[in-house]
Amino acid sequence: MDYPYLVIKDHIKITLEKVFENLHYPKKVDLEIPPENMGDFSYPCFPLCKISKISPQDTAKKIMNEIKLDHIIKNITIKSGYLNFHINDDFLITKTIDLIFHLQNKYGYLPNKEKKVIIEHTSANPNGPLHVGRARNPIIGDTLKKIYTAAGYNSESQFYLDDLGKQVAILTWGLNHISKKEFESSINKKPDHTAVVYYQKTNEYMSENEKIQKEISEIVKQSEHGNKEIIQKVKDAYKPVLTGILESLNIINITIDSFIPESKFVEDDSVDLVIRKLKQSEHCGEEDGAFYLNLDSFGIHGRNKKFFITRSDGTSLYATRDIAYHLWKAKKADLLVNILGEDHKLEAKQVEIGLTLIGEKNIPHPVFYSFVSLPGGKMSTRRGRVVYLDDLIKECVNRAYLEVKKRRSNDLSEKQMRHIAQMIGIGALRYNIIKVQPEKDIVFKWEEALNFEGNAAPFIQYAHARAAGILNKVSDQAIDSKSFTYESLTHQSEINLCKKMSILPEIIFESAHGFKPHLIAVYLYELASLFNQFYRDCPVIAETNDNLRKQRILIVNAIKIVLENCLTILGIEAPDEM
Repeated sequence: MDYPYLVIKDHIKITLEKVFENLHYPKKVDLEIPPENMGDFSYPCFPLCKISKISPQDTAKKIMNEIKLDHIIKNITIKSGYLNFHINDDFLITKTIDLIFHLQNKYGYLPNKEKKVIIEHTSANPNGPLHVGRARNPIIGDTLKKIYTAAGYNSESQFYLDDLGKQVAILTWGLNHISKKEFESSINKKPDHTAVVYYQKTNEYMSENEKIQKEISEIVKQSEHGNKEIIQKVKDAYKPVLTGILESLNIINITIDSFIPESKFVEDDSVDLVIRKLKQSEHCGEEDGAFYLNLDSFGIHGRNKKFFITRSDGTSLYATRDIAYHLWKAKKADLLVNILGEDHKLEAKQVEIGLTLIGEKNIPHPVFYSFVSLPGGKMSTRRGRVVYLDDLIKECVNRAYLEVKKRRSNDLSEKQMRHIAQMIGIGALRYNIIKVQPEKDIVFKWEEALNFEGNAAPFIQYAHARAAGILNKVSDQAIDSKSFTYESLTHQSEINLCKKMSILPEIIFESAHGFKPHLIAVYLYELASLFNQFYRDCPVIAETNDNLRKQRILIVNAIKIVLENCLTILGIEAPDEM
């Protein structure tokens, strides 16, 4: 599939490479996007000065004199040592608009790579509801899955079920030993909210009763030894909780393809194989019957330099089992991506080292995220000081409803307002989280998330609704997309909008290969802003020039397609009315 923007970029790169070869410069060409009105692509000449022995400005002139203008490169200018390429807008825009109408909801999508990517995300302990702090995990994971699908990969999302750890053991003990009568008033209809009450109560009992601690430890030990009866009992305890978690995810448009239980790798002896292989490493040591890897030579020092792969009783630890899981995954995909909280950096490094020592080359790429907070501080599931994702979802939708009611109560039914509020509320939640680079902190602020005038989902959804509204008013006029011509464009706002639409395939490529889902959100906000400028500067329905009116209707149709495609990648609905 030949996207004009990518064709043009490749053409400029090849042109420069040929010139560099003649001038005996390094052939590697990395193009940049210059500031507005400085051109479409730029190349910084500073790295070449060691070879050219002249200034960046003179190096740029020397290169420019070797380039012939053609049907793509309209002009070249030089500014402060940069070569700035001005392209033929006619070629780019006409072919882009034509391609948008041809590809429709697949515009921007890249050719099939015949490669598979597994994105592991959420993987929360199934002992209670998801809380706000880790809300980024499923949203980042699901968005990346959609991005990789758009980038041409066969994408699969996986939830790694911790069915052997202490957290589910605590839940299992509580559900089997505590009477419902103890806290009937606290029981919630949603199974994950019900379960967390048992989990929290059991934690209280544990702190006061050593016998209970031992019983829970025995559940953990028996599970890790592969006791099928105990593993089934644990499964019976967490299964309703998982159902509740999935209900929450479904509300925010997230589905998960596969659930991989941790116990699988104990039962099939994969963990034992990992332990045997790691014991053979020169880095392996023993302490009181427990085996560990010394990570000094891998740059990890101090108290963390000993990575224990077994306990003294021979049972494995979570990270050891995680290595077995990744060996299994590595055989099933070309690329492994893990969405992890920033508190998992050490463990991720331990798993990477373990895989490397075993000889695995398909090492997972971790995408670390900082936690989401609301004004009020940290949260703890164990002590009950927590804001759940369900609470955040409900609040988003309720606040969105108030905004819709304020604007549309005179012309929409209650049912219509509730439907639109659901789309806006969920969109606001997902967008407000994904627009921030994963490694940066987020304090979730309502006034930002539900902003109809700024960088927020409602602003972008409204742009789509505006486009749909315009097209609805001209629905009786059939206009062939082949009739679009660049020569009819009379305003810079039209040109800027069309050129922005052309770069979507590049944005998808960069988002996937850079593991940067926020780039889609950044692009989408810029696109919606340019559409608003177009709407302000270029009359569509009121345009009296019939040909120009038709061209602008085609542009509105194209922008509606591109906005919807991007919103879909972000897991956000594109409303036709707001």
